[in-house]
Amino acid sequence: MTRTANDGRLRMTILGGYLGSGKTTWLRHQLFKGAFGHTHILVNEAAETPVDDTLLSAQATGITMLAGGCACCTGKADLIAALRSIIDTRSREHSDNRKIDQIVLETSGLADPAAILSAIREDSVLVHHIRVAEIIVLVDASNAADQLATEHLSRLQIEAADRIIVTKADAVSPPQLATVVATAKQLNPAANIEAAVKGQPFALDDLPDAKPIDLPDLIGDSAPITPTRITIGPDVDWATFSVWLSALLFARGDDLVRVKGVIDTPAGPLLLQTVRKSVQPPELLPPEVTRNENQVVFIGRSYTSQDLQRSLEYFTHA
Repeated sequence: MTRTANDGRLRMTILGGYLGSGKTTWLRHQLFKGAFGHTHILVNEAAETPVDDTLLSAQATGITMLAGGCACCTGKADLIAALRSIIDTRSREHSDNRKIDQIVLETSGLADPAAILSAIREDSVLVHHIRVAEIIVLVDASNAADQLATEHLSRLQIEAADRIIVTKADAVSPPQLATVVATAKQLNPAANIEAAVKGQPFALDDLPDAKPIDLPDLIGDSAPITPTRITIGPDVDWATFSVWLSALLFARGDDLVRVKGVIDTPAGPLLLQTVRKSVQPPELLPPEVTRNENQVVFIGRSYTSQDLQRSLEYFTHA
């Protein structure tokens, strides 16, 4: 596969998908396999505390963190500046010895890939140096029905895709998977549709016939989705925190769309991730690739970091 555009512009892939769709997991596997060649990764997180970049840095040629705003709107200026810096560095290198031959932007789960594409095309500098070759959007098979029924952004992401990858394909039954695939095809008939499990390809052969989900009209969300974070103090052990989080998700799982962070435990740093009320199996991380331990990011509606911090402290000392 050609890594750079034929006209000399640097090839770029935009990787999108709603909160919790598995973008980092999928990208880690692609980098490990060498699917993107010598790649500079840009990681965009809506929260000010980054998590995903620590999981990707080992396989990337270079990595840039864009935290504290979505690259399609509040973080757009930072994205443009980062891309200009990459092309400036590349232009100073010898043409036969360029270390970077592609850029991959892992977007925030709250980003619209189409808006990012427009921003690049409308920039007077970037349009001459970067070609967005593909927009890949991941769709969480286990949560797609709820997300597409309630979140207009999740539909916009699918509609913008050149390639759709249905993740967590083994977490649902074949009829449910077929329904998600049929819905994605209805929203974007032109996109190629694949499936994956923990970054590995998953065959879509022999799926039963299925009708798309009957999606309601959405004018706007009831409240904006925003990120916040809390710090887990040394007096809160993993067992206490996990019980508190389980209770919180039971009570507020529909409002807390995504939770992620790295918690220090006796066994080592533990990667914690949830999607709505579903807690993904924690992953033990190598100590040398982690930072921001004991800071957890919460992304959702109708709460504040002060609310969460007070709740955890009350639970801990009750």
